Amino acid sequence: MNMQEHDFATAPVQIKELADLVRFSLRVRPEHRADMAAALAMELPQKVGDRAGFATGETLCLGPDEWLILTTEPAALVDAAREAYARLPHSLTEISDREITLRLTGPQVLDLLATGCPRDIEALAEGRAVRTVFDSATVVLWRDGPAEFRMDIWRSFAPHVRSLLAQAEAELIAGL
Repeated sequence: MNMQEHDFATAPVQIKELADLVRFSLRVRPEHRADMAAALAMELPQKVGDRAGFATGETLCLGPDEWLILTTEPAALVDAAREAYARLPHSLTEISDREITLRLTGPQVLDLLATGCPRDIEALAEGRAVRTVFDSATVVLWRDGPAEFRMDIWRSFAPHVRSLLAQAEAELIAGL
């Protein structure tokens, strides 16, 4: 069976680009984290790699003073941040156009990711996310389930990463 005849519904991995998301980078001093979280009406996890949901989105701690925020209500977030700025200096930058997100799923998704990521992907707990590299591209890897991941990639690196993923996927399919 060649790749054109392969039933991709039963493929070892599925790769799908998700709709564009509204994303923000938030930088605030660690000592202001809790107050900023209250001002924005969301949890800002303290530990790198921890995620938290809120009414209109999700946050991810990327560093001691850095969070990624995904939201369906960007205007409300910007208004709350603007209101808090005088007492809680911070940087809130919309980065929606910078990245794309791929959903990677399937029984061999760990093998697929291992082809370009030096991390022990299996050790990444469900519900966590990390900034890492895939080949030479910086990515954010979200583990949503045992065989379900999201990968945020800068648009400029997306063709390179997609090419590597397609090659690895073809190798996995050929091994069926």
